[in-house]
Amino acid sequence: MGRLSGKIALVTGGASVPGLGSATAIRFAEEGAVVYLTDRDAEGAEKVAADIRASGGQAHALAHDVTSEADWDRVMAAVIGGHGRLDVLVNNAGIAVLRMIEDFTTEDWNLQINVNLNSVFYGTKRAVVAMRKVGQGGSIINISSVAGIAGVPACGAYAAAKGGLRIFSKTIAMETAKDKIRVNTVHPGMILTNMQGVALEDNADNYDATLALVPMGYMGEPLDIANMNLFLASDEARYITGAEMVVDGGMMAH
Repeated sequence: MGRLSGKIALVTGGASVPGLGSATAIRFAEEGAVVYLTDRDAEGAEKVAADIRASGGQAHALAHDVTSEADWDRVMAAVIGGHGRLDVLVNNAGIAVLRMIEDFTTEDWNLQINVNLNSVFYGTKRAVVAMRKVGQGGSIINISSVAGIAGVPACGAYAAAKGGLRIFSKTIAMETAKDKIRVNTVHPGMILTNMQGVALEDNADNYDATLALVPMGYMGEPLDIANMNLFLASDEARYITGAEMVVDGGMMAH
């Protein structure tokens, strides 16, 4: 207990259960962080926050469209206004529309780039400004994917966004290392979340083929990603920046 005691954390995409954001928020709160969960689904985010509070943790929920810079300004103002600083940002909010390229529309492409990549720029920029102002460093964790490292069928736009997020994060890590702001990416493989369920249902023909790529033979759980996020958020990872942490049951070991 207490690995994040006294830290103020913001986790986007925190409403979905089971989901990476909600699992991360719960783990952060269990380890002593004050957690802000944000999501377009404000009611869902509040339910997760209420469950955390009922378990003795500290959590707040905010409505948040991560594709809106005005919303980012409002959310950051709420966090800084409430606690004076931000120590940890987890850019987790994302969307997956899986289609083979011939079935992809421009709208599919733009939506995923906007949600999965542009939003990370908006959040990271504001977090860096806030962390530099306080001068105590911080941890920014950007949730990418194995699709941001290697080719995965039907993931064209998703992979483009997640791959871009990977290199973006390394660049910002270089820019902020002197400020003791650590910027890392986490690359989940197949994890049992609501989003994964929708994606697989939407592209059922590729399910068996994709699962066959997992040497461990099964999908991971949100807790597996939450624990990696916890490590990167904690002072235990104080000398880690610009890294890509793969949590995938061995997929990328091929």
